Amino acid sequence: MPELSMSLKALRSIGSSEHFAVALDKIRSQYLLDHMTFLVVNDGISPRSFPFYCTTYPAEWTDIYLSKNYFAVDPVTELSRTGFLAVDWSELKRRSAEAQVFFRKARSFGVGRHGLSLPVRGPNGERSILSVTSNANGTAWSRIRNSSIYDLHIVAHCLHKKAIFLSNARSGSAIRILSRREKQCLELLARGSLIKRVASDLGISESAVRLYLRSARLKLGAKTLYQTIARASFLEKICI
Repeated sequence: MPELSMSLKALRSIGSSEHFAVALDKIRSQYLLDHMTFLVVNDGISPRSFPFYCTTYPAEWTDIYLSKNYFAVDPVTELSRTGFLAVDWSELKRRSAEAQVFFRKARSFGVGRHGLSLPVRGPNGERSILSVTSNANGTAWSRIRNSSIYDLHIVAHCLHKKAIFLSNARSGSAIRILSRREKQCLELLARGSLIKRVASDLGISESAVRLYLRSARLKLGAKTLYQTIARASFLEKICI
């Protein structure tokens, strides 16, 4: 999974909020996407909504989006409040006249014919969302989406972790050391292996693999396996 490895390398290079745009553009190009946007909806402590965003969209479209407060009509921002799973934009509700005008205008600025949004929720009430778009035809888009969605889940959690870390919204807490087996299980899972394959490769039972993964998740304070892999990679506890 060279794309994921290169993407995580780009994420680790982010030392300030100004570096986000460079990293985001590198990740976008890794997956042959037209645009990528990361939005922090709630950082858990700030009274402001949408305290941070970074996008590769054209500056003119971003200015219009902000000036017209399209946050209020964009179905993607609503998804960040209620959703847990990745959603293809073809599944978004566009029934209101405002939403239809919004999407037509977005397409006129080359935002993309197709899109995918991945919401992230943190343990302290933080919420963010990663959205990617493509102007490819339907067949090509399906191929791009299906081949990258697993990686993008991990990237979304890493971006969330980095954004919250840089905003000092979460105090650093001590992370317990992962065992050799916990690292091995996470690394194989991150590279696309299923639990059955991980067990076979390591010569242990599937129940043992699940036990190691659960232990790693608890040590890293994560709620899901995607979050566990993202945090382990962000903290450089595993190599992908």
